[in-house]
Amino acid sequence: MAPLLDICHALDPVAFARERLDFQPDPNQALVLASRSKQVILNCTRQWGKSTLTAAQAVFTAWHEPESLILVMSPTERQSGELVRKAAAFLSRLGVKRRGDGGNKISLLLPNRSRIVGLPGNEAGDRGFSGVRLLLVDEASRVDEDLYLAMLPVLAVSGGDIWLISTPFGRRGFFYRAWIEGGPGWQRVKVPATECPRIRPENLARGPHRHGRPLVPTGVSLRIRRQR
Repeated sequence: MAPLLDICHALDPVAFARERLDFQPDPNQALVLASRSKQVILNCTRQWGKSTLTAAQAVFTAWHEPESLILVMSPTERQSGELVRKAAAFLSRLGVKRRGDGGNKISLLLPNRSRIVGLPGNEAGDRGFSGVRLLLVDEASRVDEDLYLAMLPVLAVSGGDIWLISTPFGRRGFFYRAWIEGGPGWQRVKVPATECPRIRPENLARGPHRHGRPLVPTGVSLRIRRQR
């Protein structure tokens, strides 16, 4: 990799995703990747590619910031592991073989000593980290609120970024409050099923999701509110 091109990729997450990770974000995903907001909420339909987009962001940060720590918090260990697995697949495209950090069951160690660590979703396993560069909260609307609150002091000390990623799950919990009451410091991204290019129109016509809930409220266009 030519040094100049590597510098260009460090400054352009979208180009890095396309040219190094072989991930082709759609226009809405590209807007999120290009954002420099420190606090992001993704309130999106299923099948929009939230986990893939988030894994790409994790790898971009870990690859370009040596010795950085990226944490993945989910309701369960299995869900954390799935996002870390996607990050590992992206790293393989960079020529990095999968390797754990030696201390955490769900983890990736990069050659520059950066780490991507998946948390097990319980208080005992989610504590004890410091210097967090990026906290990714997957399926945030379903994550235990006490666990989430326990992680916030880590970010307060490190000044790291946070992404809350989820589908809607009622008018309750920290995800809902951050969306409604979080203030202008949050970049809010809302994508309904009607805006997702991966969902076929004939499937939308069926109405509710197969589990009995709407994918997301329809009739709402993508809205991205940038940090002021």
